[in-house]
Amino acid sequence: MVTGRPRGLVRGLVVASHFPPTVMVTAFALALSAGIGAGARTTTLVALAVLAGQLSVGWSNDWLDARRDLAVGRADKPVVTGLVTPAALRTAALVALGACVVLSLATGVVPGLVHVVAVASAWSYNALLKATWWSWAPYALSFGLLAVFVVLAAPGDGRPAPWAVGAAALLGVGAHVANTLPDLEDDAATGVRGLPHRLGRRASSVLAPVLLGVAAVLVALAPPGAPDAARAALGGAAVGLAVAAGVVGVVRPRSRAPFALSMAVAGVCVVLLVLAAPAVALPG
Repeated sequence: MVTGRPRGLVRGLVVASHFPPTVMVTAFALALSAGIGAGARTTTLVALAVLAGQLSVGWSNDWLDARRDLAVGRADKPVVTGLVTPAALRTAALVALGACVVLSLATGVVPGLVHVVAVASAWSYNALLKATWWSWAPYALSFGLLAVFVVLAAPGDGRPAPWAVGAAALLGVGAHVANTLPDLEDDAATGVRGLPHRLGRRASSVLAPVLLGVAAVLVALAPPGAPDAARAALGGAAVGLAVAAGVVGVVRPRSRAPFALSMAVAGVCVVLLVLAAPAVALPG
C-alpha cells in the first residue's frame, strides 16, 4: 500500500525519475552549453528544459512499466514498494512534459522544437519501441538531438559539428545497451525484447563498450588540431576500459563488470565532450 506520507511520495518520485541518469544528462547539457559560451540565461534555460524532459521520461517509464514491474516484483521500483502509484507518476510525467515544452520554446522556436522532438523520441521508447529491434533508435535520435539543441539554443547562428552529433548518438545507443544488462532476465520475463535482449547478454556486453569507446575516440580525435594531453589520456583510458569490458563480457557475461566498465567509458566520453565544447559549435 502507498504510505500517503509526503516524504514517501517525494522519495518515490525521486527514485522513479531514474535520478542518476537524469542528473548526468542535465549536468552534461549544462556544462556543454556553458562550454560553448551560451551565456548564463540560455544555459539556465537549457538545463531546466533538459531536467524537465528527463523527469518526464523517467516518470513515464515507471508509469508505463508499472504492470510489468509488479509482475516480476522489482523491489527497486517505487510502484512495487508502494511509495507511489502509477496514477501519480502519470500526472507527474505529464506536468514535467508540459514544463519541458514551455522551457524548451523559451530558448527559441527552432531549438525548442528540436528538444521537444528529442523528448518525444524518448517517450516513444517507453511507450512502444523498447520491446522491438528498434529499441536503440530513440537513444540515437534523442542524444544526437540533445547536442543539436544545446548549440542552436546559444546566441548567434552557430551549427553543431557533425562529429559531436554522431558521438552523442553513439553515446546514447551504448548507454542503452549497457543499461539493459542488469535487467535482461526481468525484462525478458515480461515480454520486453529490445535489441540487447535479442542479441543476448554476451554480445550486448561487448557491443556496449565498443559503441561507447568509439564515441570517446571520435570526440578525442575529431576536433580540429592535434589532441592535447588531456584528450589523449582520456581517449586512451576510454579504449582501455572498453577493451576490459569487452573481454570480461566474453569470458564472464553474467558479471556486473561489463556494465560498470561501460558506464565508466560513458563518463569519460561525456568529459571529453565537455572539454571539446568550444569546437562543438561551428560558425554559421
